[in-house]
Amino acid sequence: MTTHDSDARRRLIDYISADAVFHGDFTLTSGKKATYYVDLRKVSLDHRVAPLIGQVMLDVIADIPDVAAVGGLTMGADPIASAILHQGAARGLAYDAFVVRKEPKDHGRGKQVEGPELAGKRVIVLEDTSTTGGSPIKAIEALRKVGAEVVAVAVVVDRATGAREIIEAEGVPYLYAIGLEDLGLA
Repeated sequence: MTTHDSDARRRLIDYISADAVFHGDFTLTSGKKATYYVDLRKVSLDHRVAPLIGQVMLDVIADIPDVAAVGGLTMGADPIASAILHQGAARGLAYDAFVVRKEPKDHGRGKQVEGPELAGKRVIVLEDTSTTGGSPIKAIEALRKVGAEVVAVAVVVDRATGAREIIEAEGVPYLYAIGLEDLGLA
């Protein structure tokens, strides 16, 4: 979790609360039932909110040295990686982005990880919101296969449903920008 309580973070929390939190009866990817659902694609692809996500996530990952690239399993991670790439460039930071396909391509070069060459590079796996940790774990496995060093998983909204423990059990630090308490859901 971040100790930064920037204006960007407060504005991001407001947008997520207003536009990305849905109340009702939902079944999550894990099969668990929930009384609310956080759909970050409602805001991560919004022109007003994407820059805030980039700014806030840059703050979350700022203390991790020598990171070459950020990304994760398509599609939740894609707009987050793009936001970090653009906001980072605006700050003079050189974060490239990558995309991890759910499965390797069955044509062309058969790649599962798209983007810059990552062998020997320090990378951060991103996720918009993580429930089970399954998507980041899948990304970590694919990245390790291509020789990348995964130095952290960074999530925009942590649901406090066990993802952190699963990712940390893989030996990867777990960071997040916004918790359920920030959204009044704890």
